[in-house]
Amino acid sequence: MNEVAPKTRQVVVITGASAGIGAALARVFAEHGHDLVLIARRENKLDALADEIAAAGSQRPLVLPVDLTQPDAAGRIKAELAAHALEPQYIVNNAGFGLVGEAAQLDHAEQLAMIDLNIRFLTELSLAFVDTLSRLRGGILNVASVAGFLPGPGMAVYYATKAYVLSFSEALNHELIRRGVRVTVLCPGPVPTEFQARAGIPRVPFPRSNGVPRVVGSNALTCSAAEVAEAGYAGLMRGRRVVVPGVGNKAVTLLTRLLPRRVFLEAVAHSQLMRARGSNRVLKKAVREAP
Repeated sequence: MNEVAPKTRQVVVITGASAGIGAALARVFAEHGHDLVLIARRENKLDALADEIAAAGSQRPLVLPVDLTQPDAAGRIKAELAAHALEPQYIVNNAGFGLVGEAAQLDHAEQLAMIDLNIRFLTELSLAFVDTLSRLRGGILNVASVAGFLPGPGMAVYYATKAYVLSFSEALNHELIRRGVRVTVLCPGPVPTEFQARAGIPRVPFPRSNGVPRVVGSNALTCSAAEVAEAGYAGLMRGRRVVVPGVGNKAVTLLTRLLPRRVFLEAVAHSQLMRARGSNRVLKKAVREAP
């Protein structure tokens, strides 16, 4: 007697879903009726988010605690989806991290791990399900950054990884659109999340220039994770190639086409220097106030 194969269910796969923009994206997709697979290292955070989504009336997401820097991460995800009879209709590559400091001074192994996560894994997962995404008329949302438009002294490797994500996603959009697959790259500016702590950015206000010429103030650049997630979802559903949330951030991307690169090299370098000085002030204040 032949066994009947289980009916598959369409899902949205979201990496880096334990906090920040990833968690906000999970909430937005769930609110629009999508079933989810949440992926990150911190299982307790994923479980808490899955419980929250279920309590709001949506299907409880499948939680997959996976270290995405490991070489077999994409293979593990494919195996888990198959084991649960799930097919990705949308892939959201949000996982990534940055490090503040000069590239020659930062830990080399950690910077290579950043490249593995921000570039290698994102590329692998973007390409892993193209046939399925085409059949389901789905898409890919890759989270880059306004940093991808800029040179990044003081965060050189991070800025370079986001430049790759921007370029790769735009090209992939052109290649896959005829197969019915939407590819959108989301490029937020500053977003108050755990990213800053992981990168070594102190808990102080963003420098006034925030790495761009002072014609754009920091208040015009900063968006919440929820605002970024809403913009990313809407852009993906509309088939937009590039989404830059916030008027100030759109102005930054326009300025990169109009002003010499050296202007941005100096501006970003100055911004990171101000952050470093801010970090030192915070540390000295903590030492003075320590019991």
